[in-house]
Amino acid sequence: MTSANEQGERGERVEQDGWDQQRHQQEQRDRSRQAGSFGAAAGAYERGRPPYPPEASAWLVPGTARTVVDLGAGTGKLTRALRAPGRELVAVEPSEGMREEFARVLPGVRALAGTAEAIPLPDASADAVVCAQAWHWVDPDRAVPEAARVLRPGGRLALVWNNRDESVPWVAELGRILREYAAAPAEDRQADRIAAPFGPVERRDFRWRHPMTDAEIVDMVASRSYVITLAPAVRDGLLDRVRALLAVERPGEMPYVTECHRAER
Repeated sequence: MTSANEQGERGERVEQDGWDQQRHQQEQRDRSRQAGSFGAAAGAYERGRPPYPPEASAWLVPGTARTVVDLGAGTGKLTRALRAPGRELVAVEPSEGMREEFARVLPGVRALAGTAEAIPLPDASADAVVCAQAWHWVDPDRAVPEAARVLRPGGRLALVWNNRDESVPWVAELGRILREYAAAPAEDRQADRIAAPFGPVERRDFRWRHPMTDAEIVDMVASRSYVITLAPAVRDGLLDRVRALLAVERPGEMPYVTECHRAER
C-alpha cells in the first residue's frame, strides 16, 4: 500500500510539474512576443544599432564567398559590412517592418521574407550564411540543417553579436538600469548546438568603440526587444533614466565587444 507520506510527495511533484509547465509556457509566449516585436521599432533600430567592425566581417565571411545570405538581416546593419565586388547579398528577414526599412536604406539588395528555420532559397545556393544578433531566437534543431541545405559544400555558417562592453563603469550602470526594468533574452548563444554536417565551431572577439550621440544611445536602448514590449509609461520612465545617466556621463561613444562564431560545412 502507498503511505500517506508517499501520496503527499507524489501530489507535490505533480503540482510542481504543473507549475514548471505553466512557467515554461509563459516564457515561450514572452520569448515569441519579444522576437516578433522589432518591426514596431525599425526606425529606432536603424538609428541606434551599431555597425560591425570590418575585421569582424572579414573573419566571419571568406573573401572568396560569392553568394552570402544575411539571416535575420533586420535593417541591414551587417549587410552593409558584407558588401564586396562581385558578391551577391541576399537578406532574409521575418519582420515586414524591418524589411521595409531595409529596402529604404539598401534598395539594391534583395530582401526576402523568411526565417532561419525556413530559408526561401534553393539547395546549395550560397557560400556563406551569416546571422547577426538573432541566433539566440532560433530553433537550432531546425535552423542548423536548414543552413546546411542552403550552403554549398565547404560553405560557412557564421554568427555574430555586438555586446556592450560592461567592463566600462558607465556601461555597466546602463546595463544595471536596463535589468531593473526587464530581463534580456536568454544569453544562450546556442553556438554549441551547431552539429554535423558542420565542423568545429571557432570563436573570436573584437573590441572596438562606436561614436554615438546621446540620442542614438537612447534609440539603441529603445530598439531592444525587452524594452519595446514594456508598457508605454514604464518604457518612458526607463528612457528618462537613460537620458539622465547620459547627461552626467556624456560618453560620445559606446564600447563594444563583437562576439563571432563560425563553422565550415
